[in-house]
Amino acid sequence: MTGFYVGAYATAPVTSSWDPEVQTAYFNGLKAIPGICGLEHPFTGALHGHDDAWFLTNIDPHWDFVFTGIPGVMGRLGEDAGFGIASSAEAGRQAALAFYQEARQAIRKLNGHLGRQAVKAMMIHTAPRPAEGVRPDAAALVASLQEMVSWDWDGAALVIEHCDTRIEGQVPSKGFLTIETEIEAVLEVNRNTGGNLGLCINWGRSALETRSVDGPVRHIEAARTAGLLRGLMFSGVSGAEGPYGAWADTHMPPAGATGAFEPSSLLNEAEFRRCVEAADPQALDYMGIKIGVRPETLTTEQRLAYIESALGMLQRAVG
Repeated sequence: MTGFYVGAYATAPVTSSWDPEVQTAYFNGLKAIPGICGLEHPFTGALHGHDDAWFLTNIDPHWDFVFTGIPGVMGRLGEDAGFGIASSAEAGRQAALAFYQEARQAIRKLNGHLGRQAVKAMMIHTAPRPAEGVRPDAAALVASLQEMVSWDWDGAALVIEHCDTRIEGQVPSKGFLTIETEIEAVLEVNRNTGGNLGLCINWGRSALETRSVDGPVRHIEAARTAGLLRGLMFSGVSGAEGPYGAWADTHMPPAGATGAFEPSSLLNEAEFRRCVEAADPQALDYMGIKIGVRPETLTTEQRLAYIESALGMLQRAVG
């Protein structure tokens, strides 16, 4: 690996309204952290949620990017329970395809600004969650993927980021399709189209689904065995009640790192190492961290220190 990606939006300073001065200081701090090769960048409907011009001015021109659609997907699910590329509701499936067409245009805008294909992947998600009159459906997912793989993504690979699925007896965070169904769908689409779709595993989401530190390893091994593992992102999670919530997808920092990290987090240095070994990092397209921090009053400097410390754990795991 030549460097790591950071889901910096999850750690960004919280202000009552968009404050470009504060966010510029944060981005300048990110640029000074060794080992960062790029950002996991949230797509909500435009290149940047507040100001495309500000974003293009303040990114490091040498950074690469992995787009994630999950913030936009969850926002739209709040308005339309049928939204998603795996939706059994055709209107919701078409709305999701339109959303990813917008993402494609944002990718082209960023690449055009940088004069290169800087966006390496577009992470997509198998919404919706089960709700009245709608469910996630494997055939709908295949149909969506076969259409999406035909689009020009300007060099960005399409990657399904697995989120937790619905498990009997526990409350899901996302409640999307199972990893087995996602793997089967991707393999079918790749066979039918000659495409190169893949999967990304997020540590926290797999641990949340399985209520176990073994879950991420099993998901990594399943995706790798299928020849589909493209990315690995580390967020923590815990079953303990606290500021991050119990079994909540809040990107809890890891335990055991330098600084005021969350001691109840199930993600620690040993789990970093175990998953890196299972994944074979040299075969991955990208790997990195995404952490949220509490309390929201933490300073920009404290937030950057969390990122640097967590990256250090990942760097030691990779060796």
